[in-house]
Amino acid sequence: MLLCVEDLRVGYGPIEALHGITFGVREGEIVTLIGANGAGKSTTLMSIMRLPPPEAPVYHSGKMIFEGRDLTQFSPHHVVSRLGISLVPEGRRIFGNLTVWENLKIAAYAHEDRQEIQKKTKRIFGLFPRLEERRHQAADTLSGGEQQMLSVARAMMTGGRMMLLDEPSMGLAPFLMYELFHVLKEINQQGTTILLVEQNARIALKYAHRGYVLETGNILLEGDARELAKDEKVKKAYLGE
Repeated sequence: MLLCVEDLRVGYGPIEALHGITFGVREGEIVTLIGANGAGKSTTLMSIMRLPPPEAPVYHSGKMIFEGRDLTQFSPHHVVSRLGISLVPEGRRIFGNLTVWENLKIAAYAHEDRQEIQKKTKRIFGLFPRLEERRHQAADTLSGGEQQMLSVARAMMTGGRMMLLDEPSMGLAPFLMYELFHVLKEINQQGTTILLVEQNARIALKYAHRGYVLETGNILLEGDARELAKDEKVKKAYLGE
């Protein structure tokens, strides 16, 4: 396993949000976490990135091992710069007053190798030609779909080994959602492992290799994505069937 999470418990003050979840992600996979709001999906991603929320104290127990290294021993910026794990946060959170190119340059702050930056930029613009067309345009003037593309592109600049995505389809029209997921599949095929949190279970299970169903801080089901999509509980609760 590239990432192993074992018996992870996370609490906000006295409230426990994750009740000892265990899951893994193999190198080269797309793995999805699906579940209702409040299930603990975003908390799981924030824990892996070592990003505690500012509004409440947090406690952890359990193990999070990435490529044999204990994630709890790394600060958030070292999770990105040393381990190569990047995050596409919910709500995009791009720098709207900066251009597309400036957003990407900021994301590359930890890279000193100019050739590596040029290589990543070429790869990004190959996947997102619209971003290249708008490279000198202010990010807050982009469409919602283009802003989400920029958020993914920024994550590609910072990391490389593994990408975590939190609700990437939120607010997107269906055709833009499928376009984005097609690009995510390409990114995965080019060597980036993906852990995907997505409330749209149908599209998540369509593109993922494996999946886990989170319910109120517990893993309820796990397995091959296509088998989960056939499960009667999943179909009734998350696919509207």
